[in-house]
Amino acid sequence: MTRSTIRAAAVAAVCGGALLAAAAIPSAQQKSPGAGAIVVLDTAKGVIEFETYPEEAPKTVARVLELIRKNFYNGQRFHRAEPKFVVQIGDPQSRNMQMIDWWGRSGFGKPIGVAEITKKRRHVRGAVAMGYAGTDPKMADSHFYITLANRPDLDGRYTVFGRVITGMAVADRLQKGDMLKKASVKE
Repeated sequence: MTRSTIRAAAVAAVCGGALLAAAAIPSAQQKSPGAGAIVVLDTAKGVIEFETYPEEAPKTVARVLELIRKNFYNGQRFHRAEPKFVVQIGDPQSRNMQMIDWWGRSGFGKPIGVAEITKKRRHVRGAVAMGYAGTDPKMADSHFYITLANRPDLDGRYTVFGRVITGMAVADRLQKGDMLKKASVKE
């Protein structure tokens, strides 16, 4: 074998290994095992997509999908945006800029009535979970948030029902008052 043949074989082996390694890594848009519908959030800063977990949180996922299909979230503003913590939406009063001091206090008006908290889904960066007022997670209504960093301190307290699969850079840029132009569902 000549040096150029050996070099070509080594490059092919390295490239082939890289291709195999790349094939083993799931793409950003590939859904996790057991994931359900994908939610698309078209925000003022770009698009965020997250998968849902109907096996672990069936009533929570059903509620959020129901509200999306009723256009409940369209035109709302992110009423909470804390860098390296969370961005949150779900208060219909956030459509009114004059009500900014009251944002985060209103919702759909009917609690889900169950806390579907599981040890399987954690508050990792990009987790999507239900917010609620007070101390009872069964009172979660329409507010949901995206974690901007790993937050194990939230595990066991809130229902994680999804995970961002594309658009985390968009979530990182969101600020209080940024609009959710449209929420939709990809089945």
